[in-house]
Formats: sequence, structure tokens, C-alpha cells
Amino acid sequence: MAQEDRHGKQGTLLPPALVATLAPLLGDEVNALEAALNTPPPVSIRSNTAKSLLPDAPLVPWCAQGRYLPDRPAFTFDPLLHAGAYYVQEASSMLLEQAVLAAGLNGAGILALDLCAAPGGKTTHLCDLLGPDAFIVANEVDGKRRAVLSENLWKWGHPGVAITGRATAHPDLLHGLFDLVLLDAPCSGEGMFRKDAFAREQWSTTLVEQCAATQRGLVAIAWQALAPGGVLIYSTCTWEPAENEEQLVPLMADGAEPLGLALDPAWGVERTHVRGVPGHRCYPHRVQGEGFFIAVLRKPGTRTPRTGSTPPAAPPAPVGDWFAAPEAITLTEKDDIQYAVPARWAHTLRPLLAKLRADAPGIPVAERKGRDRAPHPALATNALLAPEAFPRIELCHQDALRYLRGETLTASGARGAALVTHQGLALGWVHGAGNRWNNRWPAMWRIRAHAPAAPPVSWAADVDR
Repeated sequence: MAQEDRHGKQGTLLPPALVATLAPLLGDEVNALEAALNTPPPVSIRSNTAKSLLPDAPLVPWCAQGRYLPDRPAFTFDPLLHAGAYYVQEASSMLLEQAVLAAGLNGAGILALDLCAAPGGKTTHLCDLLGPDAFIVANEVDGKRRAVLSENLWKWGHPGVAITGRATAHPDLLHGLFDLVLLDAPCSGEGMFRKDAFAREQWSTTLVEQCAATQRGLVAIAWQALAPGGVLIYSTCTWEPAENEEQLVPLMADGAEPLGLALDPAWGVERTHVRGVPGHRCYPHRVQGEGFFIAVLRKPGTRTPRTGSTPPAAPPAPVGDWFAAPEAITLTEKDDIQYAVPARWAHTLRPLLAKLRADAPGIPVAERKGRDRAPHPALATNALLAPEAFPRIELCHQDALRYLRGETLTASGARGAALVTHQGLALGWVHGAGNRWNNRWPAMWRIRAHAPAAPPVSWAADVDR
């Protein structure tokens, strides 16, 4: 319930137990924090490095592809969002970029695990930071959240991704396999108080204790999954030491090496040293972003560089003709869907993904339609696709929205599969049926709202304003 806050304005007071936790960290700044939590949250996006959308807007200083927007536009009605050109992401969480840079892994062809990956903001960021030669296993135990993760990752278009949902239940299978583990741990959500009323309503000291217990198990799994010399990036959207530094104390005792982020003091990100663990905190009264914590630890030992395996023969036609570099991939099949995996990772991944029973053991590229193969929606937006493999149909803004709603498109003499694009970026597939193109945009991904409740995005090229 709204009530008079300490500043005489209408707002929700922080729980006394949370104030008691924050006081040793912030001192007199607790009031400033509370005032900031009762202001509108900033709006930010992160552009896809492979799809080159960088709007003329202020830079998120710690993320090269991050931009602040003056207000929240109607993102759902922007076809470029559905093409994977950008991700709507909270700015503080983009500090992941500085963590990867601190670890020296930017552009590295490594094997990485995102242990709690949904909805995919940090996973897609990892895709860009680690580069096209890396392979990322994105794990999410919740089925509904995993469906959202799959959609976001497939639209992003990185060629080396697998999606699993069982890794946390099988810790022994992950022993010493990964060069990097990202654990964005489920938490009590204090950092989301400004943008999520439910986060305020559900907060309690009991929730903090429950989250801390869950995090202890996840940290143990993440640390076990790292190879010698590998790096753990641990983050939360809470300020609780019990959910942050205290989770990492056992790793420091085990010889973990903390890595500091290269931070400009003007950014307002605070370096902390709590319980003997160095970390980095974002407070909304200091940074243009939400509450966030991140720490980077290197496991003792020396990391062994990855070596690629000899690529097998290219996949046969017609599927093989769809790929920009067919000799660089291998195909595997699961439930009538063919998945592509970069050949250099095939030997490493085959036993791991088989044991984990991956939902998507690679990028889905073809699905069986009777005796034939049809291109999978994920292939449309992926870097694996050869640009000349299929006819392309460029759509204006309004026709692109019709397509994204699942409507058919008029045609003349339409036959076979064709690729729908908007402003040169691929969206998805249609299939010719003479005087129409039948829509192959997945039903789960369709726009269901009828009209935008906000202005269009500023970069829309052909939309009536």
C-alpha cells in the first residue's frame, strides 16, 4: 500500500529488515536509494553485433552495444525486435561485458555454460562477447521459461548454442567441462523493486534464506563444472550479502582468484569487499540502471586451450545447400528435427548432450514434412544460413506485422520455401501455394495485441507516426 515515505512523497517504504541490511553498506544513502526506487526505471536495449542496429541514443557506458532510450516505445510492434536485431535489457546487467573482458575471454573460442539462462538476455550477450567460435550450453530447468529462452536465442542467431533443462540435476556430468560458467542466480529480487511491484510484495527475510539455500547448491555445481583455470561469473539482482559474497566465501577458501572489473568511477558502480570477497554493486541512486551484484572468480589451475576436431564431410543436399559453410557443421536428429553443431565441437558435445538429453542439441535447421525437409524457424535468423539459399521477400513495416501475426501473404505463382525479410534482416519462412504464401511463423511467437499502446520505435524506417 502506498504511504508517506521518508521524503514526504507517495511510495512504498523499504522493509525495516532490508534497511538494516543496507545500512552497513550504504550508511546515510539508504534514503537516497529509497527515493530512487520510487522513480521511473530507465529504458535500455542492447544491439546484436551481427545485425548492426545502433540507434542514435545515449550509450550505456559499460556496454559497447547498449543504448538508453528516452521512453519505452512499442517494442512488440517492431519487426526488428522479432528479427533478433536487439534485446530489451536492463542496463546494470550489461556489466557482464566488463566481467568477460576482465576474464580475458572476449572473442575466445571456448565452451561456456549459462546455468540459469532464461529468458536469455545474458546468454545472448555472451554469444556476442565470446564470438562465433564459442559454444554455449544454455540451461533452464523451468519448461515455460525454457520456451522463452529458446525463442530469444534462436532469433539472436549465434551458430553455437544448445539448450538443456537438466544440468542442475546431474552435477557429476558437468565435472571440469567448461571454460566459463555464468551463474545469474535466482534471488530475492531487491534490485527489481523499482520496475517490479511483485518483487516488493514478495520480499521477506524468509525468501532471502530460501534463495541463499538454493544458491549454495548452484554455486557448488557451477564450480564443479569449471575446468582448471576456468572462470565463474556470479551475479544477482539483490544487495543481500547472504546471497552474494557469502555464497563465494567457500570458493575463496578453495583458492579462487577474484578478478576486478575495469570500471570508470563516473559510472557509479561500487567496488565492494564484503566477507573477504571482492564484488561490484549497482545502486539505482548511483547508476542509471537497476540493482545488481556481480563478481568474477578464476578456478585454480591452468586453462587448456581448445583444439578443433577434423570436420566431417558436408551434409548432403538438399539440406547441405542451405548452409553458408556446410563443411563446418555436423547434423544430428531428434524427434524429426535436424540440429546443426559446429564440427569443431561435435566430439566434445556429443556425449555431454546425450547424457543431459538436451532439448535442443544445437541449432534446429530442418524439420520433417512428410518425405521432405522444411527449414526450421531458427535457421531463418541464424548465421548458418547461406544468404542465397532461398528466395527472399522484403516486407514493409505493415506487411511485416501482418506476417508476425500469422497472416498469409498474397502472391502469384508462389512455390516452395521463401525467406521473409524486413529492412534486410531475416524474420522467418513462408511456403508458396500459388496465389498466396502460407505463413510459417511459429504460432507461439505471434503478435496477439491489436494496437500499440506506446509510440513506435525511433528507428522504424517506414511506419506512420
